[in-house]
Amino acid sequence: MSDAQLTIQPVGETALTLSAGEGLATQRRLWAAWHALRQRLPEVEWILGVGNLTGHYDPLATPARLIEKALEGAWTHSAGSEFEQGRTIEIPVRYGGEHGPDLAPVAEQTGLTEDEVIALHAKPDYVVYCLGFLPGFAYLGGLDARISVPRRATPRLRVPAGAVGIAGNQTGIYPLASPGGWQLIGRTDTPLFDPYRETPGLLAPGDTVRFVAAA
Repeated sequence: MSDAQLTIQPVGETALTLSAGEGLATQRRLWAAWHALRQRLPEVEWILGVGNLTGHYDPLATPARLIEKALEGAWTHSAGSEFEQGRTIEIPVRYGGEHGPDLAPVAEQTGLTEDEVIALHAKPDYVVYCLGFLPGFAYLGGLDARISVPRRATPRLRVPAGAVGIAGNQTGIYPLASPGGWQLIGRTDTPLFDPYRETPGLLAPGDTVRFVAAA
């Protein structure tokens, strides 16, 4: 590989991870590599992350060197790939109060008012970088650095479905009730995951999400 920033490292004895760094341009190449590898080697479980791509394989059936070469080749051929425009989905959010119990702490941490945090969160168009953590959970890139805050020191045992949170430079929506440590600033009634839909997850990598402050 010619890109000195790239690494391919083993994760235990049954997985290899290609790490390429963060950024939308890099993520777009990872999307292309992910799609290609899923077609080429469907027997391998390909997991797309933020800035990385991991192949989980059976070492008794597939040699590690094959996975490594596949990752190298897919990354190389992803350069200059053209991408279909994803969908733009508006998601109404009720911010603060009982819907966003961490809005006030986030405002305090950032030195902003609650209204300023809401305005900064609802302003950008966010890109779905990848899915993970929970079925239908989308990691959204594009958060304004002024409202970037770390995860809660003590995670909650139960976060309700539809909770909108911030963690580091990302924002996301909990599709299902679960434990979680993101800072919760709002909530939506839009269902993010329905196992009875033809496509259960509402969002996919490459889609754009636009939050709309609701009364």
